Amino acid sequence: MLKILTVFGTRPEAIKMAPVINVLKKNNDIRTINIVTGQHKQMVETFLKYFNIDPDFDLDIMKERQSLVDITTRAMIKLDPILKEEKPDMVLVQGDTTTAFIAALTAFYNKIEIGHVEAGLRSWDKYQPFPEEINRKLIGETADLHFAPTKTSKENLLKEGVPENDIYVTGNTVIDTLFEVVKFPEPLSVKSFPEGLILITAHRRENWGEPLRNITLALKKLALAFEDRTFVYPVHLNPVVRDVVFKELSGLHNFILTEPKDYIEFSHLIKKSSIVITDSGGVQEEAPSFGKPVLVLRNTTERPEAVEAGTVKLVGTDPDVIFNEAHRLLSDKSYYNKMANAVNPYGDGKASSRIVNNILNHFKYPVKRSEWLI
Repeated sequence: MLKILTVFGTRPEAIKMAPVINVLKKNNDIRTINIVTGQHKQMVETFLKYFNIDPDFDLDIMKERQSLVDITTRAMIKLDPILKEEKPDMVLVQGDTTTAFIAALTAFYNKIEIGHVEAGLRSWDKYQPFPEEINRKLIGETADLHFAPTKTSKENLLKEGVPENDIYVTGNTVIDTLFEVVKFPEPLSVKSFPEGLILITAHRRENWGEPLRNITLALKKLALAFEDRTFVYPVHLNPVVRDVVFKELSGLHNFILTEPKDYIEFSHLIKKSSIVITDSGGVQEEAPSFGKPVLVLRNTTERPEAVEAGTVKLVGTDPDVIFNEAHRLLSDKSYYNKMANAVNPYGDGKASSRIVNNILNHFKYPVKRSEWLI
């Protein structure tokens, strides 16, 4: 029997790995072992319950105000003995987190094959997103199978010398998850929010400090300019983020600062929104599935397909640029419709099946749906 071990720690990883795990679980030729690192413990646990996934191991590495060095060293020390004991055929990681990088590196040290879900995204700036750009490239150096969400991602990998036979264009698994989530009824916690809200998320490490303060200045100005609109900001649990956001944005009558929403709630908030303002990577893929324009609070993105398609626009962290672009979207209907009606380039909801079938094919196991091998 084929033994596949997955490792993830953050909520975005769980969101994108869950549909893959559920396809793995359905195959009688595969035994799945799932490891969580405990970084976004509460948020990950809530999400996994929706998808009936019970982790086999919890590394429990979370500490308050932990550094990248803390995450890296504790995760590797705790993961290594599990890999030695379980001896999986493949370790499967997702995306560009420090968890994913350390899992891949530890697997490499143990001479275990590595599969990389969402491979090949590049911003070509090693500090944006930080540390994700380098994490993703280093995972690519160790991976044996590269599951690229788009043709652009595949081309990036080819430029870096990855053999074409090791790359599979699958679409993005977040679309698989989203298609499942929209089947859930709207949670009661979301029903009270009005249609047409402006949804905001901002928490990335490279935006800590002055950039985040600039973002809040722009948001405050927007809230005052559009007093009839409701702004909703689920604030990340990290105190580095919360200290700035609550200080700068509390007290505005049309600005709601909430605790982080679980994925079902957040997906329905996207659905109810008019525009999304975010520094998230995954939201750049999710919001266009609902036809929602996205303003990205970053200077670069490893998802250029969305920019090229016109579903998202980079606005950086300059408060004037953020304000002007958001103001235009909220006041210029033709400009809004142009972004809202652009085609989402990230997939058809079958990425997870393609990934699992390509793994089976790689290990010479029978594949029931050969048409999914692309």
